[in-house]
Amino acid sequence: MDSYVLVLAASSGKNLDLAHRFSESFVEKGMGAEVVDLTTLEWPVYTPKLDGDSKREPDTSSLSELILNSDALVVCAPEYNGVMPPALNNTIAWLSVQSDDFRLLFNNRTVLLATHSGGGGTHCLMAMRHQFAHLGSNVIGRTMNVNKSKPFSQTTMDDLIQRVIG
Repeated sequence: MDSYVLVLAASSGKNLDLAHRFSESFVEKGMGAEVVDLTTLEWPVYTPKLDGDSKREPDTSSLSELILNSDALVVCAPEYNGVMPPALNNTIAWLSVQSDDFRLLFNNRTVLLATHSGGGGTHCLMAMRHQFAHLGSNVIGRTMNVNKSKPFSQTTMDDLIQRVIG
């Protein structure tokens, strides 16, 4: 597969729109991009009781393959009560128990973080940075934070994309 960036959207609203803007901007810069809306996965909420229940556990192989074959991840997620949204948490939880080697999905993978959040977004960005750093990812230092006091900036997006492309 050609080199590409996988863009994960952890909400179906403004963060999905932001994910599509990232995808379009990567394509304009000559790099492939694919958006996955995590809210459409419809995976059950992870609990240890469901782990190993072949009738109820989701098939995570498609998303795992997309992550493994990507050159970088962009994660667009809103702030939910000061942390990451449930869709992102649940996805990471299921990937961690379904993958043969979960660390391969994130270890040494470049991750760019972004949020469009009504609550400011700073706490979500910190929570995501903590999570992905814990998983061994190379989290880009600069983030995109769009909220009512910080409008979208194509200049910021272009800078972030350049940091991924190198």
